[in-house]
Amino acid sequence: MKRIAPLLLLLAGCATIPAAQAKPSPLPGCAEALVYSSAHNGVALLVLEDGKIRCRSADTSTPQELWSGTKSLVGLMAAAAVQDGLLTLDERAADTLTEWRDDPQRAAITIRQLLTMTGGQASTVGRPLGYLDSARAPLTAAPGAKFQYGPAPMQIIGEIMRRKLTVAGLDPNPRTYIEHRILTPIGVKIGSWRNGPDGAPLMPQGLVLAADEWARIGEFVRSGGTLNGTPLIDPATLVELFRGSDANPAYGLTWWLPRASAAGDPVTRSTDIVEHADKLPADLVVAAGAGDQRLYVIPSRRLTIVRQAKLDIAALAAGKASGWSDAHFLSFFLSPTSQ
Repeated sequence: MKRIAPLLLLLAGCATIPAAQAKPSPLPGCAEALVYSSAHNGVALLVLEDGKIRCRSADTSTPQELWSGTKSLVGLMAAAAVQDGLLTLDERAADTLTEWRDDPQRAAITIRQLLTMTGGQASTVGRPLGYLDSARAPLTAAPGAKFQYGPAPMQIIGEIMRRKLTVAGLDPNPRTYIEHRILTPIGVKIGSWRNGPDGAPLMPQGLVLAADEWARIGEFVRSGGTLNGTPLIDPATLVELFRGSDANPAYGLTWWLPRASAAGDPVTRSTDIVEHADKLPADLVVAAGAGDQRLYVIPSRRLTIVRQAKLDIAALAAGKASGWSDAHFLSFFLSPTSQ
């Protein structure tokens, strides 16, 4: 734990990512992408190539709800916690959640399984429970056996981090940790972050960021989790974030991946990067939220792409498909004429 303080001092002195240029030169496919996004309730679009703006909508500075796009930040938080010696991906969650130790199934759950949504927690929608209530909720599958996308695993990670930070003598608020370790050093300004019913920051949703700020997170991932050549998070763990599980190869540790998958849940089916995996860059990683909020990072193409939209709550509640296609949208920037 003694490594944490010197590292934080080092990060505090790092320069932030320079402000983006005011007048981007359009990337081929930009005009078509702007039209397509707008036709699907789009409110912001920002494309960076080599860190330089190549496509932008009129407003990329107004904070918008990321919804489940927040989850991918939890994976980055875990990579920072590994670097700080706070946890390992394959440790048992029960090592920290001592109340789980007498339950054979819960005692077997690992941090990795929580992050890959394979810990056995049920798939649910609606407002998440608080940290402790999420940890108490019954399991509906054996750990590692099934992919079940929902808010509970991220809320449980929030409680694990709260306890580990307390033991380390640090501020126990996971949001404070994320901001201090990652967001502030890379220059991200948060619009807001909603709390859950227990008053703690929502880990599966709740983060409100402008496209400009979400792009900074994308650039951080594209750079391999470094700032000015200095790793801010554990490099090996960052690689692990982009490995799918046996239960769902298309979902890593809080990030979506273009991989064929037999998972038949509605959330996996809601993105067609699974269906078109063979046509997309293998190193594409995606943070995704309700209403087709997207952060695409494609290191091989030197691209970071943010797309934000207005959430149609009525259509979502009715189960109506939005008509959004990730593969079609990305094709505007991945076609031969855009290279």
